Amino acid sequence: MAAYNSMELMICVAARFLQDGKIATIGTGAPCAAAMLAQKTHAPNLVMMFEAGGVAPILPTMPVSVGDSRTYYRGLMATSMRDVMATMARGMVDYCFLGGAQIDAYGNINSTMIGDDYDDPKVRLPGSGGANDLASMAWHSMVLTVHDKRRFVEKMYFVTTPGYLDGPGARERAGLPPDSGPYKVITDLAVMGYNADTCRMQVESLHPGVDMEQVQANTSFEIKSAPQITQTEPPTARDLEILRTEVDPHRYIIGR
Repeated sequence: MAAYNSMELMICVAARFLQDGKIATIGTGAPCAAAMLAQKTHAPNLVMMFEAGGVAPILPTMPVSVGDSRTYYRGLMATSMRDVMATMARGMVDYCFLGGAQIDAYGNINSTMIGDDYDDPKVRLPGSGGANDLASMAWHSMVLTVHDKRRFVEKMYFVTTPGYLDGPGARERAGLPPDSGPYKVITDLAVMGYNADTCRMQVESLHPGVDMEQVQANTSFEIKSAPQITQTEPPTARDLEILRTEVDPHRYIIGR
């Protein structure tokens, strides 16, 4: 089995969840690497959209921002953020990737502030950007992040981006599309999904060498395993070769 680091594992695992023929709104960094890897392996017809307006580019190399000219390279459209968001509002986008400082058991995300006083926080974070819109309107949202107690919290200081809010039916009561919401959380320890009855995060697969006690020790809320918990399949030699030589040859992401 080929050697790999935790970032390479997370990217390869995320890529597997991107199905061929689907549409995904992609940011930069690890999500972009995952989408590029998916296109070069099992999902050549995956359509990538970038917030700034690039639609279905054939990325020559990793873009550094969502407005990078490479996000338009040999694409189907060079349009605007308004059209990208309108496409999402019409229910045409299958996946999006999100990030943030905190995530809770229902997949809600905080990227606004840390502290008890909104006007005088301990840390002021970048805010939503397009994250709230992405999580509200894409069918499935995914998160790639390091697994740490400070990120996986019982109670957040601010809900920037809706997950399942406070549980079953809450998204629908808030006016969000039925059957949409958080899909997968991929960390350096495990892959998490969400229980269909409770909407709470649950562990679906553990990465090689990791056990449930380690996941719980790095999670501030109680986290259970899915009934059919498995071990995460490690990256294949082909995945790693493509990732290292074609997707991120300068190790901007996988070298972190």
